[in-house]
Amino acid sequence: MDFELTDEQVMLRDTVRDLLGRAYAPESLLKTVDTDLGWKRDVWRQLAELGVLGLAFSEEDGGVGAGPVETMVVLEEVGRRLAPEPILDAVLVPGLLVAGAGTAEQRQRVLPEVIGGEKLLAFADEEPGTRGPAIELATTATAKGDGYTLTGVKNPVPHGDCADRFVVSAALPDGGLGLFLVDADAAGVTRTPFRTFDERRGAQLEFAGAPAELLSGGDARAALATATAQAQASLCAESLGAMEEALRLTTEYLKTRKQFGVTLSKFQTLTQRAANMYVSLELARSMSLYASAALADDVTDPVVAARARLQVGRSARHIGQEAIQMHGGIGITAEYPVSHYVARLTAIGRTLGGDLEHLRVLSSRVGDYTLVEF
Repeated sequence: MDFELTDEQVMLRDTVRDLLGRAYAPESLLKTVDTDLGWKRDVWRQLAELGVLGLAFSEEDGGVGAGPVETMVVLEEVGRRLAPEPILDAVLVPGLLVAGAGTAEQRQRVLPEVIGGEKLLAFADEEPGTRGPAIELATTATAKGDGYTLTGVKNPVPHGDCADRFVVSAALPDGGLGLFLVDADAAGVTRTPFRTFDERRGAQLEFAGAPAELLSGGDARAALATATAQAQASLCAESLGAMEEALRLTTEYLKTRKQFGVTLSKFQTLTQRAANMYVSLELARSMSLYASAALADDVTDPVVAARARLQVGRSARHIGQEAIQMHGGIGITAEYPVSHYVARLTAIGRTLGGDLEHLRVLSSRVGDYTLVEF
């Protein structure tokens, strides 16, 4: 099997790398994340013009029709530059839910504006007291006339602070799971913005009889499973880019920082630790490729996602901790980039479930195998 990128994928990678590299030098990144929005709308427009926002969507829905690998190539560059643009939260996950569960009319009405960068979506699924995708939903839908109203609380909603429309999961009156479109300025919607510790944005949403439009008409679990698998693979790819840059920063520091008259790279113990970081990076790369390849084969098995996220999370924790340790005191300062990479990797490790949740998924399927190795 050939794991090398095609010429077109390399061109896509280099174009996105150049765009984000110019937009987010360390100093400009700090200034951007400190603004009310937390990202740049001019960069967003350029991503839309390049077709990046439409990679995961079919041409019928106004997208490019590229495969999962192209999306992962972009998100790896997002992680490498810590670009705060909400590609995953405002386009990929909620957009795929609309594409998978919506009618043709709903897709044509919603997706072109999102792919074109004109409107932002946000997926409101997690509820207070849950970790990862909600299973038993407290948010309920009530039939009213030709539509529905929603009642409940969603928190956290990544980038829900700036979304124009929400895709909301709620329990249907018959007990199934439904996905609903809700306008951000609709009556009965209260939005409370907040910042996360890695300087990203989110919001708590409260629905009090808010008018909602049901996507399609049936149970949406299949569409939710597909979007979740895409999100898990995307988080792996973003983590990979962040880990690569954290390792690069660490090795550069070891080559330039002097102690006792020699550079730190002369100390064998530190070079061995850096080599172990590289091993963890390559383990994460293999599992990220595994998750992307599964998606390319239309496999949305949660076991695949759990395997990939578990190893990528362990690698991220190892690389992050070692990067901080080998930088010494400067490694935890806000002025130095490595602290922001570690913060982002930590946040990703808590998104859509942590190690414990992924282990639960894997342990629940142990009975499916005749041999299990640890």
